[in-house]
Amino acid sequence: MARLCFTFVIILALTLMVSPTESQTCTSQSFTNGKVFTDCTDLPYLNAYLHWTYNATNSSLSIAYIAPPAMPDGWVAWAINPNSTGMSGAQTLLAFKFNGVMTIKTYNIVSYNFTTSGFNLSYDVWDLSTENSNGTIAIFAQWKLKEKTEKVNQVWQVGPSVTPQGWPMKHDFSPENLNAYGTLQLVKAEGPVISPAHAPQPVASGHDAPAPTPSGSSRIKERVNVGVFLNLFVILASLIAF
Repeated sequence: MARLCFTFVIILALTLMVSPTESQTCTSQSFTNGKVFTDCTDLPYLNAYLHWTYNATNSSLSIAYIAPPAMPDGWVAWAINPNSTGMSGAQTLLAFKFNGVMTIKTYNIVSYNFTTSGFNLSYDVWDLSTENSNGTIAIFAQWKLKEKTEKVNQVWQVGPSVTPQGWPMKHDFSPENLNAYGTLQLVKAEGPVISPAHAPQPVASGHDAPAPTPSGSSRIKERVNVGVFLNLFVILASLIAF
């Protein structure tokens, strides 16, 4: 009986240590359309990721934003806000599945009621596309920024559903949702980073990239995992003693 319990504890410990949910980072992601980006970061909220390439010569920004919608029939969005850090005024790309077809729309956000928002952005945006895979939605786009742009205010979000007419419903107002914004630093001496005041420093893509600094829910997950492992070792020690 003791040997059976010992085997069970070992298998459980190994399963927790290799959990794919905990180990996934932006550097492990790839795209079915073959797109490749020079930099990426694990965004600190909403289990979201951003991949990007910035060409300072012509001020063009190519991005891929990945996030799971709040509900299976929900939406995801990524935006640049030229004037502030919040939602109001955000130049938004929003994707969802509508009538079985993946759809991407542009919104000049003026309120939480999308029907009052305009569809024309203050930036030129092209090569818009979206993918839906394994419970996540990816948005691809290229942006034409102002000359000599070195950083932008970014906002990202996820929502629960869309109306039968195709209008996105309001997102949740949890801390995760309300904190989903920051500064995307495009030009910096040590390389592109994202550094919102309320979030950790990001990870640049590449084999030599430093590990991400955990924040918020990530730190909670680490503490939970440490507690689980300690409990497992206590059980294991007790079984051996027995």
